[in-house]
Amino acid sequence: MTVAVRTQVAIVGAGPAGLLLSHVLDASGIDSVVVDQRSRDDIESTIRAGILEQGTVELLDTLGEHSRARTVGNKHDGILLHFDGASHRIDFPSLSGRSAWLYPQHEVLRDLVAARVAAGQDLRFGVTVTAVDDSDPSRPRVIATNPDGSELVIDADVVIGSDGSRSVVRSTVCGPTRSGFFREYPFAWYGILCEAPPSADELIYSNSPDGFALISQRSETVQRMYFQCDPHLDPTTLSDDQVWEEMGKRVPGVTLNEGPIFQRDVLRFRSFVANELRKGRVVIIGDAAHTVPPTGAKGMNLAVADVAVLHRALVALLTEDDERLLDAFAETALQRIWKAQHFSWWMTSMLHVTDDASEFDKRRQLGELRSIIDSEAAQAYLAEGYTGWPL
Repeated sequence: MTVAVRTQVAIVGAGPAGLLLSHVLDASGIDSVVVDQRSRDDIESTIRAGILEQGTVELLDTLGEHSRARTVGNKHDGILLHFDGASHRIDFPSLSGRSAWLYPQHEVLRDLVAARVAAGQDLRFGVTVTAVDDSDPSRPRVIATNPDGSELVIDADVVIGSDGSRSVVRSTVCGPTRSGFFREYPFAWYGILCEAPPSADELIYSNSPDGFALISQRSETVQRMYFQCDPHLDPTTLSDDQVWEEMGKRVPGVTLNEGPIFQRDVLRFRSFVANELRKGRVVIIGDAAHTVPPTGAKGMNLAVADVAVLHRALVALLTEDDERLLDAFAETALQRIWKAQHFSWWMTSMLHVTDDASEFDKRRQLGELRSIIDSEAAQAYLAEGYTGWPL
């Protein structure tokens, strides 16, 4: 049996990009269907860190009573750059007039799901998308399988792939191979969650001879921390004492609040930008279109920026029959995507130490960090990039 559905916009993927897009489209009077292979519980319980740019928070404010970014999240007006045994603060408001918020991605997803369910969104979990049929350029179709095994066909005016780095929709846009631009990094982050109060009021980004560390927070009683490691390291092979020893070596002069470690993982680094973001009326956004290393805190924020650009294009197309903004979508979105790629690469290369780094490389790196601290203009560039360029 085949279940057929008709909608204006079919959205594959109930991550931050897909759910936020359905929200802003609804506010503009455009209906959508959102499908995801995962269950609601899986989506809401996948633990991920999150630094939100000011523009992202302002867009999440439109969720009304369902937005908790400002009430539960922590506003951060700066970060600490730690190197050569000392910490230096980058003050965001004085440099850029903007701030950032520490609010984990899974909390953002809970807010978005709650808002969409309350609004009566056609939101379907456990649906496996197998293909996108774009043989009719003006009426693409999503072919999927329902949880009960029946076939689901969604006829739409536009299909959006926001289905993550393993996107099914991307093959329709980019071809059968994962065509695009890649950069692999020779290191990863060893991440922990531990029961302890924050070691600092703001995040510490540390460069040391032993490698990078990020001292972050999750709540008043839980810390999130990372240190640079081999991407092939098994996270279970280090004892708690070894973890704290490695973490401490990377933030010399900083006293860390230690506590029981209840989660550990290894986060690999890669950069990717798809060679195409759109084919006719099939478009990819978010992690389906690009990924960045986490050093610059750009991943989810870049997905939100995609939504802001695509929303305007879809409103023009579906309410005014004007295709110009959709035609310009890829070029417009890619300008910010590549700026974010550069910022993420810059933060990563400035703070991490590679195995083949010479003494010259390490001293040059310290020179770069000092150049930032000694220049208000350089600090302003970092603050603008970190808190986010206006949407």
